[in-house]
Amino acid sequence: MKVGVLGIQGDVSEHVIAARNAMRFHNLQGEVTTVRRVEDMKNLDYLIIPGGESTTISRLMIKSGIYDEILKMTEQGELGVIGTCAGSILMAKDVVDDNRVIPLKLMNISVRRNFFGRQRESFETELEIKGFGKYHAVFIRAPVIEKCWGSCEVLAKIGDKIAMAREGRFIALIFHPELTEDYRIYKLFFDL
Repeated sequence: MKVGVLGIQGDVSEHVIAARNAMRFHNLQGEVTTVRRVEDMKNLDYLIIPGGESTTISRLMIKSGIYDEILKMTEQGELGVIGTCAGSILMAKDVVDDNRVIPLKLMNISVRRNFFGRQRESFETELEIKGFGKYHAVFIRAPVIEKCWGSCEVLAKIGDKIAMAREGRFIALIFHPELTEDYRIYKLFFDL
C-alpha cells in the first residue's frame, strides 16, 4: 500500500506521522510519502488532502498539475482520497460561499467554509461515527458539510450538521484525525 499526503500547504507532517502510526497500529504494510509534484503521485493507492487554506491548496494543485492527475487517477479507479477540514472543501461538488476555491468535485457534497468560526473558536467534542461509535474529534476553523446526495453516505453529524461523509473510495471530514491517537479513521480509509 502506498499512501500520499498532499504536501502543498497545511498540516502535512501531522498526517504523515499519523498515517504511519495507523499502519503500524493496524499491522498494515506500506509506505507514506509526501506529494509535492505530479511525479510523487506515481503508484499511489490513497491520497490524503490535509487541512490548511482551501483556496491556496486548490490554486497550487492546479499550478503543479496535481489537480489533473488526481482527476485522472480517480476516474480510472486507481486512487482513494480522503479530505480533512480544508480537504473536505476540495472534495465537494459545491462550495457554498467561495467561488475562489476550485474543488475536485469528487463527492456529492455541499460544503461551507469556516462555518464554526475563526481559529479562536476551535473546539473538541465527541462524535458518533457510523461503524465504530464514539470518536473524540478536533475542530479547527472547521467548515461544514451542508448536504449530501446521490450515493454519498453520512457517517457522522455534529448536531444537525454533517461532519463526515463517504462516497465510494472517497471520504470527507471536517475535523482533524491527525491530531488524535485514535487511528480508526485511517483504517476505515485504508479499507476502502
